[in-house]
Amino acid sequence: MAGTILLEVVTPEKLLLSQQVDEVIAPGSEGEFGVLPGHCHFLSTLRIGELRYRIGDQTHSMAVLWGFAEVTPTKVTVMAEVAEKAEDIDVERATAKVADAERRLQAGGLPSDVKEAQISLEKARMRKKIAERARKTSHA
Repeated sequence: MAGTILLEVVTPEKLLLSQQVDEVIAPGSEGEFGVLPGHCHFLSTLRIGELRYRIGDQTHSMAVLWGFAEVTPTKVTVMAEVAEKAEDIDVERATAKVADAERRLQAGGLPSDVKEAQISLEKARMRKKIAERARKTSHA
């Protein structure tokens, strides 16, 4: 397809998405980066964040938790440790995970426990934000 780029999102469990898209915005470890058709070859590690992709005038989102993105002029391959489409995230469960991570962070403990709680909180807040936005968009 002229003017589009193939986006494939792969986790260790499955191929989550394989779709022609107009644009991809990914959470690179050094900051967000955007990809349009014809982009130069590029490889980046990914951080916890939101992967957005546009098809026409519709923007879709998914949560990605670490991984790699390989970009070529015709394809973006995202290999993520964990990835979830916005519409598949349970808002109530994500809200409960935020509260649980906040409690664990307040409890303190060993530096490794605190770091784990901080990461859990970052993941939970990101998933909750993406899910809430998707829910608002689908009800609009």
